[in-house]
Amino acid sequence: MSGNQLGHLFIVTSFGESHGPAIGCVVDGCPPGLALSEADIQPDLDRRRPGTSKFVTQRKEPDQVRILSGVYEGKTTGTPIALLIENTDQRSYDYAKIEQVFRPNHADYAYIQKYGVRDPRGGGRSSARETAVRVAAAAIAKKWLAERYGIVIRGCLEQMGDIVCARSDWSAVNDNPFFSADPAQLPALEAAVTALREEGDSVGARLYVEATGVPPGWGEPVFDRLDADLAKALMSINAVKGVEVGEGMAVAQRRGTEHRDEMAPDGFLSNHSGGISGGISTGQTVYARYAIKPTSSITTPGKSINAAGEAVEMRTTGRHDPCVGLRATPIGEAMMALVLIDHALRHRAQNADVVSSTPRLPPEPL
Repeated sequence: MSGNQLGHLFIVTSFGESHGPAIGCVVDGCPPGLALSEADIQPDLDRRRPGTSKFVTQRKEPDQVRILSGVYEGKTTGTPIALLIENTDQRSYDYAKIEQVFRPNHADYAYIQKYGVRDPRGGGRSSARETAVRVAAAAIAKKWLAERYGIVIRGCLEQMGDIVCARSDWSAVNDNPFFSADPAQLPALEAAVTALREEGDSVGARLYVEATGVPPGWGEPVFDRLDADLAKALMSINAVKGVEVGEGMAVAQRRGTEHRDEMAPDGFLSNHSGGISGGISTGQTVYARYAIKPTSSITTPGKSINAAGEAVEMRTTGRHDPCVGLRATPIGEAMMALVLIDHALRHRAQNADVVSSTPRLPPEPL
């Protein structure tokens, strides 16, 4: 299976299935000399892992990461870093009854058409469980970006179903199971998820992610534009169906006088373009949104076919998220970090000696 690598200089190769012995990745291209231990990676994994609240899947995985290579005496050596996360709470028998049936809007049918075989246990390779290794790899990227450039990456839930959350209190994001920055909406979110479980249904979500402190100049013109790579990285997250960089789709109704990010000697006056112009960072906050579809594995019966192409009624059992977007904030942060570190290294390789005579503007007011 190709397509399991991300990056050009900071390369992450992912492996493993939802119900296999383990999942993991190899990180190649990490600069040497970075102080690194499992304790640097585990907090982000703990934020993403399942079973942390009654509002998400009750699969109980500790997601304890092991560093197998690439670190000596507490520092990275510049050689490949192998990360391993064991699967300890598989219940493969939950999927035995759907081995010959395809879940509507899940990857089952597409996989069987592409490969002629599929792993029905939790979705196999198509499971969102694979994203744990991206979060683990990105913890390394986050640490290097923070130490080298002071970059801070953070995200939050902006919408679940028809419930819209404001970004009113960033300090609240890690204190609730929804990663919401709007404490006033927590009761509504809790009630909505409880109702979804009782109804056997699911709902979609929209999430926001940003990076502050990104220097100007990162990104490559044309095909490897920073926004293009960011869009691809976010779109690669399971169940993501839409990505917007900056104001995204809203630009269709804007006039040039409204959308342009005007500049003054003391800084930018706005940031409608998400901190990226011509595919290259401007020094402003880089931000994006991504929309996640409703979980396709639900207990409400629906129409489908079996392996023989016969009509069947499909009902999924097992442990699933009423809204898979509730655990997707750390994943979006991870993909932002992986894209940024790769472009940081690419920029350093070609343009480290570039000195511009034009002064750098401060970012837009936050």
